[in-house]
Amino acid sequence: MDVIQIALRAFFALVTLFVITRLSGKKQLAQLTFFEYIVGITIGDIAAFIATDIESNLVHGYTSLIIFAVIPLLIDYLSLKSKFVRDLFEGKGTVLIKKGKILEDNMKKEHITTDELLEQLRLKGVFKVADVEFAMLETSGHLSVMAKKQAQAATIKDLQLNLPEEQEPETVIMDGKIMLDPLRASGRNTDWLNTELEKAGVKLDNVFMGQVDAFGQLYLDLYNDQLQMPQPSQNQLLLASLKKSQADFEMFALETKNPETKKVYTKAAEKLQSTIDQLSPYLH
Repeated sequence: MDVIQIALRAFFALVTLFVITRLSGKKQLAQLTFFEYIVGITIGDIAAFIATDIESNLVHGYTSLIIFAVIPLLIDYLSLKSKFVRDLFEGKGTVLIKKGKILEDNMKKEHITTDELLEQLRLKGVFKVADVEFAMLETSGHLSVMAKKQAQAATIKDLQLNLPEEQEPETVIMDGKIMLDPLRASGRNTDWLNTELEKAGVKLDNVFMGQVDAFGQLYLDLYNDQLQMPQPSQNQLLLASLKKSQADFEMFALETKNPETKKVYTKAAEKLQSTIDQLSPYLH
C-alpha cells in the first residue's frame, strides 16, 4: 500500500509541477532571475517531499507548493506594471565596456574576472578588446557586445544593394508524407513534386524531409544516409546558369543609377528570360 500511495503522490505532484511550469511561461533556465531560480529549487524540493513522505499532511504540502507558485506569478504581473518592481526582482544590466574602455569597477561589482570577460567576448566571435565599442552584462548572465564600426561586417545595406527579399522555404515533405498546405503555398502541386522525386530516383517513403526554396529548387534529406543523391545533369546545370545570369542582369539594373545602363540591363534580362522560357521544356 505504501508503494501505491507514493506512486499516486508522485504522479499528482508531477502533474502539479507541470501545471505550475506552464503557468510560469516559456523562460529558459538562462533567462530566470535569481529569485525565480531559488523559487524553482524550493518548489522542486516541496514536490519531492510531498511525493515521498507518506506521513506528511498532503494539504499542508500542497498549500506551501501553491504559495511558492503564486508568488512568482504575482511578481511577474507587478513587474509588467512597475519598472521599480522589475528592477528590484530582475535587476539591471551592467555595462562592462563603454566607448572601448573596460570599466574595472563594474567588473568587480559583478565578480567578473578578466579571463571570464575575454571568454564571453570570444563566444561572441570577438578576439580583440580593441574591436569592442560597448558590452553589457545582461540580467540573464549573457554578455551583449557591439563592435566598433570599423570592426563590423559589411551588410547589404552598407553596400547599398537593392536585392530582392529572401523568402522562407516551404517544407513540402515530412516523415515520408506530402504536406499539402506548404506545397500549395510554394505555388506547386503533387504532380510537380512526384515528377521531381522521379527525376531524383527517390521514393516518397524514403524522404525524411523535403523543402522547396523561392527558386523552385527541391532539397531532399533521406532516411537512408548511405544513399547518394544524384548530381544535377548538364541540362539542369545549364538551366541554373541561365537563371542565375538573368537574375544578375535584374540585380545590375536595380543597382545602377544611370538610366541608359538600366535600360540595357533590363532589356538583357527580358531577352534572357524569354530564352529560358523557350528552352525550359528541353532542359528539364
